Amino acid sequence: MKRCVTDSAMSSEAAERIWSALESVKDPEIPPISVVELGIIADVSTDGPAVVVKMTPTFAGCPALDLLREQITRAVAAAGFDDVRVEVVFDPPWSTDRITPEGLRKIKEFGLAPPERCGSAGATVEALQRVACPYCDSKDTTLESIFGPTLCRAIHYCNACLQSFEQFKPV
Repeated sequence: MKRCVTDSAMSSEAAERIWSALESVKDPEIPPISVVELGIIADVSTDGPAVVVKMTPTFAGCPALDLLREQITRAVAAAGFDDVRVEVVFDPPWSTDRITPEGLRKIKEFGLAPPERCGSAGATVEALQRVACPYCDSKDTTLESIFGPTLCRAIHYCNACLQSFEQFKPV
């Protein structure tokens, strides 16, 4: 994921401090992955003395929005910025293609099947049906339910290692 800074007046040192602070903010549902690795930070800029962080949620009804706003504000403030604003933006919409390669690796290590890249075509039914097991890498898996414990997950069963697992749905 490209580190987007739309403010040319911001020093590279300040931008680096902000991005380092954002790297420390973890997703509340998948704690090993940062909000940067998840690809939800759309832009960083300044508005006068304020640092403005634009965040694109994974889903419009994400229950963690308020918590993420609070954690991002605290992390950037701790990096030495007194005035921090977190704005939620939906354009362009978030996609699992924004998850960094490191984020995909961490999702798998956490025990979730990472989403396949969708590209411009978007997610397909096949992307939900032929999913590699995060435990044994077998693709001999069965979709048990498209509805997992959160909006972004589906439940699968591996016929090879006999494990149930969740998939981070491709979007």
